[in-house]
Amino acid sequence: MSAPTLPPVQRFQSDTGVRIYRISCQAFPGLVAHAYLLVGAGPVTLVDTGSGYGDSTRQLMAGFAELGPAFGEVVTAGDIERVIITHGHLDHFGGLAQVAGPITAEVGIHELDRWVLVSYEERVLVATKAMAFYLEQAGVPAERRAGLIEMYGSGKKHVKSVAVDFGLSDGQTFDGLEIVHTPGHCPGQVCIKIGDVLLSADHVLPRTTPHQSPESITAWTGLGHYLDSLAKIERVPGVRLALGGHETPIENFYDRIAEIRVDHERKLERIYQLLRGPGGATIHDLCGRMYADLTGWNVLLALTEVGAHVEYLYERGALRVVNIDEVEREPNPALKYQAR
Repeated sequence: MSAPTLPPVQRFQSDTGVRIYRISCQAFPGLVAHAYLLVGAGPVTLVDTGSGYGDSTRQLMAGFAELGPAFGEVVTAGDIERVIITHGHLDHFGGLAQVAGPITAEVGIHELDRWVLVSYEERVLVATKAMAFYLEQAGVPAERRAGLIEMYGSGKKHVKSVAVDFGLSDGQTFDGLEIVHTPGHCPGQVCIKIGDVLLSADHVLPRTTPHQSPESITAWTGLGHYLDSLAKIERVPGVRLALGGHETPIENFYDRIAEIRVDHERKLERIYQLLRGPGGATIHDLCGRMYADLTGWNVLLALTEVGAHVEYLYERGALRVVNIDEVEREPNPALKYQAR
């Protein structure tokens, strides 16, 4: 199989004079992730490290080597003094342990995602248990749950715990960087404002509506938190350009926020309409009606995405659980929802 074609290293500059280099790597098959090298914002800083899966770390290192020939910017891995992780998802921090050899740098992440890095093995076990409980409650048949749980854990085995040297907090500023905490997609998700440029990580992407997962699985996720954070980042003034963790640069940042909001409103309305019929439906039932012919990891993404929207509607009184007698009797029955 031929190697994937990655986007070339790109150079951007903020109105504060910070040079921002986007370096891409293949985080997982079919998923390209971006890391950002910041020059001129205090110590040379790397934002995110790819997944560490496959060739992603090698591709990241190759990106550093391109800076001299392409832009006249000579920066080696050894010149990086600070690493900032935007959030605790594998495609953004999984390469951290691997780059810790050639890169000797302080590592920072928001406090709500700190334990994902420092107690990674514990986090995987706790998260896997929570996912298993959720899939049962969502009505996934027992014969399918084991395979989904195995897939959920299989892509996480190449990562190990790493040390964190400093925490990030909302409103924090240093070296011309401003941290904006935007939970929802991930508990400790942060965006980083650099003058008129925003590193939007996975909070705002140009084509994809960032994936949501129920807060019942992980606190500080959930659609409610995400929409609140979307409104919060919309109030940040003066963003000329946003650079996400995936896909292309966003030049119409504020318009894109409005589009994402509309997309979630449409999903909420569709789910509400599907639940107006008699008898109720589980989250697994809804996925079957909304998304046909899904396979592999996309099944888990759909189950959690639909679950986040169902949770949002239920918490706001738009839905009710119709099999309440079963809920009282059984330890963890599948919940059947119906529109009020």
